[in-house]
Amino acid sequence: MTLNARLDHRNPLVFDTHELGRRPGALQRLSRTVDAPMDLGIQGVIGVPEGAPVELDLRLESVMEGVLVTGTGRAKARGECVRCLEPLELELEADFQELFSYHDADDRGRVIAEPGDDAEDDEDRLFLEDGLLDLEPVLRDAVVLALPMQPVCREDCPGLCSECGARLADDPDHHHDAVDIRWAALQGLADTMTDGEKDEMSGAEPGVDEKQEK
Repeated sequence: MTLNARLDHRNPLVFDTHELGRRPGALQRLSRTVDAPMDLGIQGVIGVPEGAPVELDLRLESVMEGVLVTGTGRAKARGECVRCLEPLELELEADFQELFSYHDADDRGRVIAEPGDDAEDDEDRLFLEDGLLDLEPVLRDAVVLALPMQPVCREDCPGLCSECGARLADDPDHHHDAVDIRWAALQGLADTMTDGEKDEMSGAEPGVDEKQEK
């Protein structure tokens, strides 16, 4: 990935690992509540509103290659039911684990003379920047994986009526009388015809019925 030469330590999703040093096995546990960044979730479907609280529980472990971050993010996500289109809210819990590598170490923890020799490998790795790590991309990926692609307000949500758009959960007995489309067209034609036209269509002369009755 693109390297950030300078991370802002004031950013709540940036963490300082200097306390760990480069001592494999050293541990640091952190809990922090941060404001959700913009577009945290599945855009246009469901996500954590910008500025909403996100609770983070983290375990930072120094390893040969860098710092291994294991953690959980908890927040409330909001979206809309894909069946009935009603607003919904759900409790989100996203687990993640990611290695932030030292620039001067390869994937086996060995020091390399020129960091970034393998550009393709670097694109898929996250790096420590002056002892700082940016958790935002990791959190974003974890949240997307934890959220439902098709959120529903409840598992048995019946959705909307396909004919009139009524919310079926509000009216379980809602229905429309089925009409054969072949007869519906004829019925519409019959409703616009006069009595004389109907007699002609049936093959009878106007007034025949009256004469027969007499």
